[in-house]
Amino acid sequence: MENMEVKEAKGKLGVLIVGVGGAVSSTFIAGTLSVRKGIGIPVGSLTQLATIRLGKRYENRFPRIKDAVPLAELKDLIFGGWDIFDENVYEAARHAEVLKKEDIDAVKDELEAIKPMPAAFDRNFVKRLHGTHVKEDASRWELAGQLREDIRRFKAANGCERAVVMWAASTETYIPQSKEHDSLEAFEKALKEDNQEAVSPSMCYAYAAIAEGCPFIMGAPNLCVDVPAMWELADKNKVAISGKDYKTGQTMLKTVLAPMLKTRMLGLEGWFSTNILGNRDGEVLDDPGSFKTKEVSKLSVINTILQTETYPELYGNIYHKVRINYYPPRKDNKEGWDNIDITGWMGYPMQLKVDFLCRDSILAAPLCLDLVLFSDLAQRCGFYGIQSWLSFYFKSPMHAPARVPEHDLFIQHTILKNTLRKIIGEPTLDYLD
Repeated sequence: MENMEVKEAKGKLGVLIVGVGGAVSSTFIAGTLSVRKGIGIPVGSLTQLATIRLGKRYENRFPRIKDAVPLAELKDLIFGGWDIFDENVYEAARHAEVLKKEDIDAVKDELEAIKPMPAAFDRNFVKRLHGTHVKEDASRWELAGQLREDIRRFKAANGCERAVVMWAASTETYIPQSKEHDSLEAFEKALKEDNQEAVSPSMCYAYAAIAEGCPFIMGAPNLCVDVPAMWELADKNKVAISGKDYKTGQTMLKTVLAPMLKTRMLGLEGWFSTNILGNRDGEVLDDPGSFKTKEVSKLSVINTILQTETYPELYGNIYHKVRINYYPPRKDNKEGWDNIDITGWMGYPMQLKVDFLCRDSILAAPLCLDLVLFSDLAQRCGFYGIQSWLSFYFKSPMHAPARVPEHDLFIQHTILKNTLRKIIGEPTLDYLD
């Protein structure tokens, strides 16, 4: 196979993060800077640690992805972004209390230099937060214009050849898809008419990024880039988009355990999931509107994997419940309990119980790094629109209306690596050798 034509990753790559002062973002940035200095290990990052098998099994070719695939180098990343609070990223990282002080202090000067731009914010969409560093008195159209100008100014000030925009901010309140989202013309009309019910702040960021030719990554479950209007804009401007909602803790387990049940044709009667977490994320999700957005994202996984309509005798009557509880003492250290009632031979009942004590931002940070590097790669490859090969990283993978999303973690992993093989001109693997 011939190598795909991929533009060189020359110059600086801007990484513009919405919610740059949040726990996920500050952990991602501090960790990446530490790895860049040679004092941290990028645990959890496929781009930095994983290998990729090339050719036949007997050829024994297993280079690291970063050595085989033309990714941007960490030294070329320039971080910036927006936040509703004005503290620099060093102060934000200290406030989040995810990383130890000595780990944050090791990159203190670089973190202090990253100061957020005022955010596009509407408290009606995130009721539990009170933003103090926000763009004032602007219509939705003006907000999008200001964000576009922010992107241009950041790239010019930092000498960036290109940029990626990533949402790592709080979950917005649930809104249904409406006629304003059905076409680019209807969406731009809603922007110009300042329709504040149909156009969320996150949509302003997505519109601005895509309009400026920057790949956009949606890391929360709210309605944003997963609508026809955004797909039309991404196709028009030839921009890569991906989302939505980073797959970190409990849902990551579901995308492993549910395929296990289906592969062995074991039945499922009920799946009860509950979480406790603190930090800003837990506080935001304590609001019923924001929780509904997250709930819809979490509930979609099991039915899709198990193909409930295809296997009604096994999965036709599943009771699936998800709960998230704000518990400040845990801060970023989330705990997820799952009680799973399954059935085996002759319908005899069994149970599976999982207690996952995880660190939310520690799991999300390497996903952010991979998504930035892979989204930039996609853009340089000339890929545009929905990047379904990045579904590995998301709870609710975006997909075209006529397609069924793939949720199985290991199938997603195979698709991702086969896409990388195609990019570098290697045969894809069917594992029959």
